[in-house]
This record gives sequence, C-alpha cells and structure tokens, in this order.
Amino acid sequence: MPVTSANHDDKLQSQKSFRTKQKLAKAQKQNRPIPQWIRLRTGNTIRYNAKRRHWRKTRIGI
Repeated sequence: MPVTSANHDDKLQSQKSFRTKQKLAKAQKQNRPIPQWIRLRTGNTIRYNAKRRHWRKTRIGI
C-alpha cells in the first residue's frame, strides 16, 4: 500500500505554519551555551546552560 500524506507524521513536513516556525526558531535561539563573560562575573555559580537540548534526544513537544 503506498504511503499517502495523511499517513505521514505532521512534524516532518516541509511546509510549516507560521506559528510552528516561530516556536522552532525560539527553541533554536534558546539552545546555546551561556556567554563566557557571565561565567567570569564575581560570585557566579552558573557554569552551564541546564536547559540545553539535543535535537535527537529530547523533543520540543510542538
């Protein structure tokens, strides 16, 4: 039986809605290490970004 577009997962589509594209862009901007100057501040306890996400391990959930 041939695979139709109705059987595909919607998350793998190339034509995204604008709302979905906005959410993906925000998640991409958040997924970065902290700047080095923040680590060098006096009395700083933050060493890394705890909310870092790998594209294959953790899904965004949109």
